[in-house]
Parts: sequence; C-alpha cells; structure tokens
Amino acid sequence: MKFSIIVPVLNEAGAMPALAAQLLPLMREGAEVLLVDGGSTDDTCALAVRAGLQVLHSACGRATQMNAGAARTTGDVLLFLHADTQLPPRALEQVQSSLQSPCCWGRFDVRISGQSRMLGVVAFMMNWRSRLTGMATGDQAIFMTRQAFESIGGMPEQPLMEDIEVSRRLRALAPPACLRCKVTTSGRRWESRGVWQTIFLMWRLRWAYWRGTPASQLAEAYR
Repeated sequence: MKFSIIVPVLNEAGAMPALAAQLLPLMREGAEVLLVDGGSTDDTCALAVRAGLQVLHSACGRATQMNAGAARTTGDVLLFLHADTQLPPRALEQVQSSLQSPCCWGRFDVRISGQSRMLGVVAFMMNWRSRLTGMATGDQAIFMTRQAFESIGGMPEQPLMEDIEVSRRLRALAPPACLRCKVTTSGRRWESRGVWQTIFLMWRLRWAYWRGTPASQLAEAYR
C-alpha cells in the first residue's frame, strides 16, 4: 500500500518542528506527505518548506483543505492528521494490517497531552465512545482507502462535525478498525477554554447535530 498523509494547517508555526520531526522519517520510508494551508498569516508555510515538507494552498476550511489534499495525492490509503497530533511508532504498519477486507477505514485511540488530569478522562471517554458507536473524531487520525474516500464523495464540505459526518458515511460501508495504539494530541483546546466547559460544549453540539441542527449554525456556537 502507498500512504498519503494529509495535514490541514492554519497558523500552526509552533507545531512545525514536532510535525516535521515525525513526518520526515515517514517520507523517507515512502509515504507521501502533503500539508494543505488554509491561509496562514504566520510562518507556518515558510517553516514547513524549510523543513522539507510539501505545502499546498487552498481555501480555508478543514474539510475543504483535506479534499484538496486528497485530490493532489496518489496514495492507496489516505491518513488525515491534525498538525498538533503525533502518530505512534509503526503507525503505518498498524494501519496496513488493519485494512483487510471488508474493513476500509479506521482510527487510532487517542491520548491528550496537557496539565489537567481530566484530559486522561476525556481521552478515555473519546476512545470508549468511538469504539461503542463506530464514530471517530479528527483527533484520532482517521484513515481510509482511497476507494472508500471516493465512494462516499470525499470529506463533507461543512464547517463543523465533518469528522462525525464522514464517520457516519464510512460506517455504512464497513465498521471502523479501532486501533488501540494511541496518537497523542494537544490538550490546548480543552485547557484554553476550560476542560469541563469544552466537554459540555462538545456534547451539546453533538446532540444538536444528531437532532438535525445545521453544521453552519453549530460552528457559530463553537467559535
């Protein structure tokens, strides 16, 4: 399998050193890596290019950026990685082993880095909920075969909950591979807004989305 790792970025200059450190070895092993910038106003692009990473410019919006990246890559397997998320060792080997017919997509368990002890509880609940429902979040580094990606029409172009929606569409094809090896993602979002406040906000937004509230309306509340 040929892997394409697609990283949507926007003003992620601070994450570039760690991101380059994990992606460059994967490139040397044959993975195709593409950062898709949605209009950064900091040094994200300059730092990425200086490190040896390829950058594509697109319209802003995580789903839009991921679709643009998928259109410009050639891998048999697409892995969508957040800029502040670190893959575990031998991640691509784990993905390849998991993608056996009929399984065509999946995600990793997640660990959340940060100061608050509650972040461990948040990660546990995310992993448990994902395994129970067959839904994944972007923090879990969602991956899929290109065939599956194309069969569902790509990432849904919506401003929020695109990970939930794409999981729903992929789940109609097959249950996800729920890898127990963990990616590590930054807890900055929870800590900057308050862990409990963010937990309650996300549950409220997900509940509203399931009840049919448009993603565009929910995005305003998320901001």
